[in-house]
Amino acid sequence: MSTSIQQSSDASIVSQICDTYKLTIAEFNTLRERSSAAKATAYCPYSQFRVGATLLAGDGSYIDGANVENASYPVGTCAERVAFGKAVTEGKKGFRAVAVATDISPPASPCGMCRQFIREFCDLSTPIIMFDKDQAFVVLRLEQVCTLLVPVYLPSTDSYTWLAHEAYNARSHHESRLSG
Repeated sequence: MSTSIQQSSDASIVSQICDTYKLTIAEFNTLRERSSAAKATAYCPYSQFRVGATLLAGDGSYIDGANVENASYPVGTCAERVAFGKAVTEGKKGFRAVAVATDISPPASPCGMCRQFIREFCDLSTPIIMFDKDQAFVVLRLEQVCTLLVPVYLPSTDSYTWLAHEAYNARSHHESRLSG
């Protein structure tokens, strides 16, 4: 799919997008409406940059999130991570689509941190639908959105187990040297 901006009001384009990404028109419209509405719950007194996100879970449920800023900039949380945090703690899995809405044009993609976060929980073929202030949109698969910023293939959990074991051994060795 091209990265050109599409119009939500063009029924033939929306239908084509839905066919490509295995969404119904109702699901697409719900993602658009809910991610746009989620912006109203954003807490962004510093940037005034509202972002809403909506996830379509494998069970057909929708989970919304909005950005939450903090005076200590890095402590703020993006809309996508809020939505995924809610979804994961509610036991949701198998996400079929992610929608992000902003008040700017053209549509904005998830930031690098969010791309990594989304990658943790979504298949590379998951559509990321990005809506602008006029509900025009761009849709790309996660693989297209994050290829340049995050590893496409995550290491196996065995690798993490080995690394954790090595870190524990190194720490234990260091502590024994300090106490002995």
